[in-house]
Amino acid sequence: MDILKKCADYTTAEEARVAGFYPYFIPMRNNEGTESWYGEHHLIMIGSNNYLGLTVHPKVRQAAIEAVQKYGTSCTGSRLLNGTLEMHLELERRLARWVGKEAALVFSTGYQTNVGTISALAQRDDFVITDKDDHASIIDGCRLSYGTMKRFPHNDAAALARVLASLPEESGKLVVVDGVYSMGGDIAPLPALLPVCRQYGARLMVDDAHAIGILGNGQGTAAEFGVTDDVDLIMGTFSKSFASLGGFIAGDQVVIEYIQHHARAMIFSASISPANAAAAMAALEIMEQEPERIRRLNEIGAYMREQYTQMGFNIGVSQTPIIPIIIGDDQKAFMFWKALFDAGVYTNVIISPAVPVGMALLRTSYIATHTDEQLHTVLATFKRIGKELRII
Repeated sequence: MDILKKCADYTTAEEARVAGFYPYFIPMRNNEGTESWYGEHHLIMIGSNNYLGLTVHPKVRQAAIEAVQKYGTSCTGSRLLNGTLEMHLELERRLARWVGKEAALVFSTGYQTNVGTISALAQRDDFVITDKDDHASIIDGCRLSYGTMKRFPHNDAAALARVLASLPEESGKLVVVDGVYSMGGDIAPLPALLPVCRQYGARLMVDDAHAIGILGNGQGTAAEFGVTDDVDLIMGTFSKSFASLGGFIAGDQVVIEYIQHHARAMIFSASISPANAAAAMAALEIMEQEPERIRRLNEIGAYMREQYTQMGFNIGVSQTPIIPIIIGDDQKAFMFWKALFDAGVYTNVIISPAVPVGMALLRTSYIATHTDEQLHTVLATFKRIGKELRII
């Protein structure tokens, strides 16, 4: 059997292109945060993770420009060897302070952060226990570790207790959850999960990729619930609220130092570029100095959730500015996406395996810099098309 035969047999994407319903890898000509252009087609963007709108903030742009002028475009080396700048260390100190931990370690991407951290910590005879809705990078971190992965039903503390009770008492246990779930927009119930972890001697890691900049005055899920000291590890990415590219893990100094010397995803990758590090640091400064952005973002989220629900859309259990519009049927979801796109609204269509079969949805997400006029246009467009397709 030719190992490449599966490639020739894969025709799904081309069939969708021919049918005019292919929603992925769309090349944008320009992107100004809340607005984008596909060729000459203008779109209101409600499919971005640019939650605080900082990708176009003058301070963030200028910080990246100045970093390139001072350091060049790349460090061209691993953090372990020649790829560490003082800027990286300063960013780590500031991040640790922001999320309330002793130390932090910066990776080149958020994906690598989860893969590197989990695979470094979970060794033979250890267990990693994950929520069934956890991000793919968490799952891949488990697969690349020597530990054993167990899963529990979404946000179910009682089910987590049953899983932990079934494991050997002497084994190492790491529970990993998303702080905010990227498809449902709901929040991990940390106050319910933490007592279970303590009872069974498990450590807790929270992936706050979609929570930092949104919850806890921007400091994340643990801060939202006032349990920062009880959460062992807090992970974040720069490709959302930080308007950059990269990721970090924060925790006790001894734990971060261990990860720093054992995470293959960091040791064998080039370090985050100077421009990305500077942009992330500038974004962090804006979060600290302009809390009104975070308030505005959450006000928008609450307003849009209320409006979609009143129209009759199914938004699941969203609690954040990530709001799914659950359609169910794949084909109808593609039709809805295409009609919205043609009408000038960009969103994301999500089907299995990213969500369970029969739970196809449009993932909408909002930005602190969305204007009221843009939001009203989005709502009017959703209402009109939703009625035309008999979704509402």
